[in-house]
Amino acid sequence: MLTVTPISFAEANAFVAEYHRHHKPMLGCKFCIAVSDADGNVRGVAMIGRPVARGNDNGWTLEVNRVVTDGARNACSMLYGAAWRVTKALGYRKLITYTLPKEGGASLRGAGWKLLGLRGGGNWNVPSRPRIDTTELLQGQKCLWEAA
Repeated sequence: MLTVTPISFAEANAFVAEYHRHHKPMLGCKFCIAVSDADGNVRGVAMIGRPVARGNDNGWTLEVNRVVTDGARNACSMLYGAAWRVTKALGYRKLITYTLPKEGGASLRGAGWKLLGLRGGGNWNVPSRPRIDTTELLQGQKCLWEAA
């Protein structure tokens, strides 16, 4: 049995560092939430912050920037659902997230989110703004989801 529990930014980042397949810990966010088992062990975390894409950063929208679990059943869906409830309670009107096309999105659909389609496709390294190139795994289009 899992329940939604609070978690600090540092603890959430430590969980991301240990369990996330391809993302590193975050530099900051608006809030973090966790799901924990009956013994109080954290089984998954979500980190919600400002949208990465400037066009979505309108003051009314937040983005789920990290979701990671240790494989606990239904943990991802619980985190996505709780993230939307907290986002609404804080007065925001929209919550989005992105997934890789090869990720099916079952947890998002289970939490009532809707797929808006493919977006992006570039990378962060452009001549006008040189950056360390993103890993090949993360390059290409992403699926944009919205909490409904």
